Amino acid sequence: MAKATKKKVSRYSTRKVDPAFYWMTVPAAILVAIFLYWPFLQGAFYSLTNSQGYGTWDFIGLKNFIAMFSDSRVGNAYIFTIVMAVVITIGQNFLGLFLAVLLNSKIAFKNGFRAIFFVPYTLAVLVIGYVFKYIFMVPIPEIGQALGIDWLSTSLLTNPDLAWFPIAFLSIWQGVAYSTLLYLAGLQTIDTEVYEAADIDGVNAWQKFWQITFPLIGPFFTINMVLSLKNALSMFDQVIALTGGGPDSKTETVSYLIFQNGLGNGEYAYQMANAVTFFIVLAILAFIQLKFFSGKEQI
Repeated sequence: MAKATKKKVSRYSTRKVDPAFYWMTVPAAILVAIFLYWPFLQGAFYSLTNSQGYGTWDFIGLKNFIAMFSDSRVGNAYIFTIVMAVVITIGQNFLGLFLAVLLNSKIAFKNGFRAIFFVPYTLAVLVIGYVFKYIFMVPIPEIGQALGIDWLSTSLLTNPDLAWFPIAFLSIWQGVAYSTLLYLAGLQTIDTEVYEAADIDGVNAWQKFWQITFPLIGPFFTINMVLSLKNALSMFDQVIALTGGGPDSKTETVSYLIFQNGLGNGEYAYQMANAVTFFIVLAILAFIQLKFFSGKEQI
């Protein structure tokens, strides 16, 4: 008698799914498709035309992309955006991790300090940007003049070589709160018994951080780096509030250029091509970051 073979049944075959899951996910998926994917597909289509955002248009293929790659203004915007994103990401995560470790230690008024450091993140970027613009335009130059510092005696916002600094300073000052919050969440997941064992073995503070704390918050470091870089690459409000892309277009980011010329200077299709290219760059950078940092996480 032939031996009967046992049929393997998938564990999902008899699983019943609560209809409530579909009622929650399907409407959300439809809204995302309408307000995110459909506009993106429209923009990608118009990048292949000569549309000005209204009226008639003709299909011109890849001419916008070819012109964009030979446009020095677009190239400068990409270079400025990427360099600034690297500076902001490093500064934001370094300070965020430092503050998180400090606020997670045994210090007085710890909860109050946590609230104080998080306040900047709750404020509107444009409002704070205009406050910082006044600070960099009036009080700081007066301090520079009083101290006899030439490069600080005039507004940094009007200096083509230093106008990037106020933008980076504002971005780091406001964004560090979110990074600190994520790192604090990661630090709370570490068992205190690990540190107690390290104390018994005579491990110093730096060794505890580098060999215990940092490896164990690896996933939080990864997500922080990805989110920080993504937000920095999408910088827009800071430029609007502080420099308006000046002086002499030195502080134009890609997002600002797409907005300014795409909606205000009749380059709708051209800047749609820029937006599609920028989306691809963001996706590639995020993928590289995830692959790089995920491979170094503590399992």
